[in-house]
Amino acid sequence: MSNSYPRFMIAAPKSGSGKTMMTCGLLNAFLLRKLSCRSFKCGPDYIDPMFHKYVLNIEGGNLDTFFLEEEQVRDQFLDQAKGAGISVIEGVMGYYDGVGGDTTQASSYQVACALDAPVVLVLDCKGASLSLAAVVKGFLEYRKNSHIKGVILNRTSSVMAKRLTPVMEELGVKVYGYLPECEEGSFGSRHLGLVLPGELKGLKDQLDQLAMTLESTIDLEGLLKLARDANPLPPSHEGSKGRISRTAPEKEVLIGLALDEAFCFYYQENLKLLEEMGARLIPFSPLHDKNLPSGICGLLLGGGYPELYGRELSENKSMLLEIKKAWKRGLPILAECGGFMYLHDQLETKDHKTYSMAGVIDGSVFPTERLLRFGYIEVFPREDTLLLKKGESIRGHEFHYWDSTNNGTYMEAKKPGRKKSWDCVHGKGNLLAGFPHFYYPSNPELPKRFVEACKGIRELGK
Repeated sequence: MSNSYPRFMIAAPKSGSGKTMMTCGLLNAFLLRKLSCRSFKCGPDYIDPMFHKYVLNIEGGNLDTFFLEEEQVRDQFLDQAKGAGISVIEGVMGYYDGVGGDTTQASSYQVACALDAPVVLVLDCKGASLSLAAVVKGFLEYRKNSHIKGVILNRTSSVMAKRLTPVMEELGVKVYGYLPECEEGSFGSRHLGLVLPGELKGLKDQLDQLAMTLESTIDLEGLLKLARDANPLPPSHEGSKGRISRTAPEKEVLIGLALDEAFCFYYQENLKLLEEMGARLIPFSPLHDKNLPSGICGLLLGGGYPELYGRELSENKSMLLEIKKAWKRGLPILAECGGFMYLHDQLETKDHKTYSMAGVIDGSVFPTERLLRFGYIEVFPREDTLLLKKGESIRGHEFHYWDSTNNGTYMEAKKPGRKKSWDCVHGKGNLLAGFPHFYYPSNPELPKRFVEACKGIRELGK
């Protein structure tokens, strides 16, 4: 039986080993060979998929086995990877690192199991040589079916790669090549991870140079064979949770989507689900536009880096006023993390300057000295809100260095596998806003009710 879903995963023993760089370089190299590519990111990350999109010029996808069951993750992959010449899946953190740091739930390994995907480990060889063979041996043996089929040696010389190859291959993995330490082999970073692709000058040239380097140091044909030899996948499950079928065409409802340098963190699965439910998303810029898009019946304010643009956001007073007026006249507003910060009275930047924001939420947001409320959560309403009802829940993620004097109390966030919980989210009237990033397919009722509420505004002619 032929494999219509050629695929492999790029993983690593730990973060910082070069997964994103290697994934982008390989995608670019495959593109230069005229292959149709798809890309995916394990886990809840927003920024790495932006780099994938920069290379491919098409949206990637997140594959997360905390947000969804394994068969649902497989269905998502089947849906998005259909027809691709090759799919490259980038892992998250260390290969076996999962929820709570002591399980494999939501790890790259669990996604590899769900997709029956062969895995290539990127090994950071800086400061190590033969010891890496012991690392690989441990990773191969830690789980009975590790799915690990090969390695790539990063930040090493051709001489050392040649010496290490037979040692590695004695363990039963193939060495697919190496990458020397070079300028094109690293990207910049900041507090939430990598800097955004648009902020890196000369990134296109850097990625082209990286692809050329990989052509000479990586066995690309071997990786293609690995992908094509992956086991066939079973067909998708019709009616899987998070999959919506529109039974009849209807007039779309217009929803404003904040999208610019300050607001750009969105799960593509969330946006797709909204569109399948009848939304037409109209991008606008809180930074650069003076007015909201005409005819919109709702607002979606995603995460990002508003803290880097406090002065510019504050100076765009006409946009701030329009958003506050839209809230007052009843437009449904769904705001997460950066969007939640933007709705406050004030925002304090890292240099401790304070700027006026939209004034929808009483209070201010301010920088802290450490990462706050990091990781997966499940959120439970304490009472009925516009989009979630008491007794329901939705899964999501938090990752931020800013906090609020008024986080909201409409919901309770709980850490999976832990006793830790806290209050969060404003859910009164037409507003649902808080630090959590929700993953809509984990409870499609939320986006469904959001679209229905927006349609209600359209029918009222507000």
